[in-house]
Amino acid sequence: MICSQCHQPVQPEFYYCPNCGKKLTEPPLSTGVAAQAWLYAFSIILPIICFLAVSYWQGIRYARSPDPKAQQIGWIAIALLALSTIVTFWLAAVWINSALQSATSDLGGL
Repeated sequence: MICSQCHQPVQPEFYYCPNCGKKLTEPPLSTGVAAQAWLYAFSIILPIICFLAVSYWQGIRYARSPDPKAQQIGWIAIALLALSTIVTFWLAAVWINSALQSATSDLGGL
């Protein structure tokens, strides 16, 4: 295999050219316990931080991976994100409803 940038020979298993540093192939996604825990935790808290860091969320990359284990991790992360979003919206609706009821009962007491 030859690097397309510096035209030096590289081994097929290299992810980066050792001569110029150009990315040759995409490295595999980590499926370790720590990576899973980070992705799942981030999927649960993501709605709470209002999707500000959605560009850093790796769930879709995992779901699109050719590795079946990484795909499973990605789909679990997507499910956790959907569930936590539903719970966040439900809690917000309950809080708003409670605040409105409190405000109307205060107005009715005047």
